[in-house]
Amino acid sequence: MRAVIQRVTRASVTVDNAVVGEIAHGFVVLLGVAEEDTQDDVIWLAGKVNGLRVFDDSNGRMNLALSDVAGSILVVSQFTLMGDCRKGRRPAFVAAAPPDKADRLYQSFVAELRGHGLTVATGQFQASMQVQLTNDGPVTLMLDSTKLF
Repeated sequence: MRAVIQRVTRASVTVDNAVVGEIAHGFVVLLGVAEEDTQDDVIWLAGKVNGLRVFDDSNGRMNLALSDVAGSILVVSQFTLMGDCRKGRRPAFVAAAPPDKADRLYQSFVAELRGHGLTVATGQFQASMQVQLTNDGPVTLMLDSTKLF
């Protein structure tokens, strides 16, 4: 399971000219689900996102977690994170989970974050979405439940 996490001052996702999810400050999480991912990956990744201390404390140091700053999360499914661009010019998506499994684990990830007491908005699975955000910092992190970057 892969995630690109951006600290934002605001973010929204639109489908067919209608806003389906939006937040003020917090995280945008772009989530890619791999064929081999399981509920263990969901639990690990949600716990990691919940605990990330990347918000500034009173000394201007990244020392606070999302819950410390009453932030929210916008989770957007993005199967292209599973694209392999090492060969040729067109990404290969063979590592991506099939839609039914990806949706199940995506929904489970959202539920796990909410279980941590976080406010979570979402995009729309398998829709063509327009995501708008203002990256704060900028702070952008990549997490993968199977490897380190």
